Amino acid sequence: MRNQTFHFEFTLLDLSDLRESQFLLFIFIVFIYLVALAGNLLIIVLVASDSHLQTPMYFFLGNLSVLDIGTSSVSASHLSYDMFTGNRLILYSTCLAQVFFFSWFVSTEFFLLAVMSYDRYVAICHPLHYTTKISISLCVQLASMVWIFSSAYSLMHTIYTQRLAFCDSTTIPGFFCEIYQLIELSCSDTYLNYILIFVVGVPFALIAFLTTFLSYVYILKTILVIKTKESKWKAYSTCSSHLTVVFMFYVTTFFNYIQPKTENYFIGRLVSVFYTFLTPFLNPVIYSLRNSVLKEAVGRALLKVIRK
Repeated sequence: MRNQTFHFEFTLLDLSDLRESQFLLFIFIVFIYLVALAGNLLIIVLVASDSHLQTPMYFFLGNLSVLDIGTSSVSASHLSYDMFTGNRLILYSTCLAQVFFFSWFVSTEFFLLAVMSYDRYVAICHPLHYTTKISISLCVQLASMVWIFSSAYSLMHTIYTQRLAFCDSTTIPGFFCEIYQLIELSCSDTYLNYILIFVVGVPFALIAFLTTFLSYVYILKTILVIKTKESKWKAYSTCSSHLTVVFMFYVTTFFNYIQPKTENYFIGRLVSVFYTFLTPFLNPVIYSLRNSVLKEAVGRALLKVIRK
């Protein structure tokens, strides 16, 4: 029987196996993170300060920007330090903190994208009833429920993960800590961890996915029967940005957790970079380029700054 021990440190993998490329990768990661941080902060400030953006759609967009900042910050803070110093060790307490916050932000995003999809469904398929069905107070309640439920789910995961013991290997196959990595490394009983994943996590993720999928099925059917090109384009433009973000999130999530494991973990690290850094970087760009209302809000904000 293997000796079970509780480790206080883990070893993370580098982004690249080539040591000479670490500095360039460090510059790249810091640049992407800072641009993503600036872009998402801009959206949050605009939604909070511009009266034209204080609607359900942009309220949820502000929440999404908070999630993007959180997701990228969880991994960027420790990764940038590791790449700069060459120290790949991470404390067990820090690893558990990453598990909690990353799980919290990702599970929240599942539900938030579903709620945003339903909002777009009502706006396009039932425009005359939109103001009666969707209100700011309802949006605040839905967002609060999503954040609270996801935090409780993540806290349970963290508590169950804290109980795990590790025997031979303490090398985490990634550049930050995730739940499934610690479960795979553990040599103790992981029954409760898998129960939580398959009894709670998977069903709720499927509900969120089906809500998103069915919302866009009905949206597409509605757009196809619109006769005038102008009305059809207006309906398409109101949901195209969100649909692009949904597609990127689900594709990267699928490949991050379902992609086949390789011995050098190169594919896993590549997908994780896109998942944790490039998606939060691209989201504000997508919404800014494809949303005329948001572009106008940026223009108004710039005019205010220039006039001062």
